Amino acid sequence: MSLRGRVAAQSVAVQLLLLQVVVVAAVVLVGGALALADARGDQRREAETATLLVAHTVATTPEVVDAVAAPDPTAVLQPYALAVQQQTGTDFVVIMTTDGRRWTHPDPTQIGLTFRGTIAGAQQGRDVTEEYVGTLGPSVRSVVPVRSGGRVVALVGVGITTDRLSRSFWPNLVPIGLAALAVLAVGTAGAGLVSRRVRRQTGGLPERDLSRMLDYHDAVLHSVREGIVLVGLDHRVRLVNDEARRLLGADPPVGEPVGPELPQALAATMASPRDVRDEWHLVGDRILVVNHTTARWRGRALGTVTTLRDRTELQAATRELDSVRSLADALHAQVHESGNRMHTVVSLMELGRTDEAIGFATGELDRGGRLDAQILEHVGDPVVAALLLGLTAKASERGVTLRLAPASSVGAHELDDHDLLTLVGNLVDNAVDAAATRGPEGRTPEVTVDLTTAGRALRLVVEDSGPGVAPADRERIVRRGWSTKSTDSVAGRGLGLALVLQTVRRLGGTLDIDASALGGARFTVSVGGGR
Repeated sequence: MSLRGRVAAQSVAVQLLLLQVVVVAAVVLVGGALALADARGDQRREAETATLLVAHTVATTPEVVDAVAAPDPTAVLQPYALAVQQQTGTDFVVIMTTDGRRWTHPDPTQIGLTFRGTIAGAQQGRDVTEEYVGTLGPSVRSVVPVRSGGRVVALVGVGITTDRLSRSFWPNLVPIGLAALAVLAVGTAGAGLVSRRVRRQTGGLPERDLSRMLDYHDAVLHSVREGIVLVGLDHRVRLVNDEARRLLGADPPVGEPVGPELPQALAATMASPRDVRDEWHLVGDRILVVNHTTARWRGRALGTVTTLRDRTELQAATRELDSVRSLADALHAQVHESGNRMHTVVSLMELGRTDEAIGFATGELDRGGRLDAQILEHVGDPVVAALLLGLTAKASERGVTLRLAPASSVGAHELDDHDLLTLVGNLVDNAVDAAATRGPEGRTPEVTVDLTTAGRALRLVVEDSGPGVAPADRERIVRRGWSTKSTDSVAGRGLGLALVLQTVRRLGGTLDIDASALGGARFTVSVGGGR
């Protein structure tokens, strides 16, 4: 395996550790080199200052000024120069004529020879400092003029060899090296701590696995048919996939609180810490099934995750199923009721009470015929009429009297039969359940239906004698589907009212809930200006 392959196989934490160690080492090396260069520069500047100071001191000494004018300056100046050289730690103190001929030198054989270095500036009365290769090798030197009576009468050169500077410089490397090692150790320890934290957060996965996981994560989030919304512990949206944006008809901004772009009930559910299972919400013209739970990673809560499934796509099938179910229940009720009547007639005849048997059968036929005739008289739509006949038989079986208001009129209309079945079937079915559950003491459970259609206009009023709907629950009904029943045989709690409200909104109508004169609740649906 190549080096690159071996590195890629390491976990992200190990790669990060190696990268940080390399970076820290590079920084330490560069910093150490800069520190050495700076220290070297400081040492050279200190040498220049020291030689210049010694040279000025010698040039202004009266003994030197007087000796310059003597017949043999070397006899006086050589011992003096050697003494100054020893006391100051310099490598040479050379006193010379203005044209550079030496009077003094550490090597007596060089006395009388020409000084090696730049002296033009000193001849003109200026100080000269430079690094030059002389008889003693490379050195940092300063040359200054000796003045007498305002004239330059001699020159003084003082120097320190670079060998001496190097020997004094190396001891300075020890603290620099120790500081560099300390920085490297601290940096490596810090890199180790960071790597350890990254290892915990990434699970020690190699770069390729982590990258692949992120790719799969992103692909799954954008391809699943369920909407996913992740909300952090601070109630701010952390993740929204494409399907969630489509279902919500909005784009909750990531990093912002769950805001007003969502229905109030749904926003409250998303921000709640409680678990929710298969809860129904109306969002625009969609019915969404919402599941909500706490998202955890290795036992630590990260926030909450909400999944959204579109119930609207199955609505057509559900309405068909509701219609078939209602008609099947009606037929079952009629068969059961007819069986009871037939057993009664047969029993009377077996007892020899033929006249009573004939009277009972005739009365039942007359009562059922009147009810059927009343429905067929006011309801010209055969589908709605069949539904009401079935619901009437079903209500009768449960001991509830279902009445059609005399003012009802269902003639030719432009409404969709499925929408009518959804509205009438669910509201009447819920009303019968409520009336059969509990009502005013001593009062027969009953439900009244007032249904009028004209063109695209519809007015439907369903009242029951049940326990009614509390004002707070009326608000819940308007916000999303709700039910007093423990289950719904089609698809869960609250689906009937959710379908009614969704249909009303899609048709541009209104749904009002208030108290009924029968003692229960009254649901009023108005579509297209229906009154």
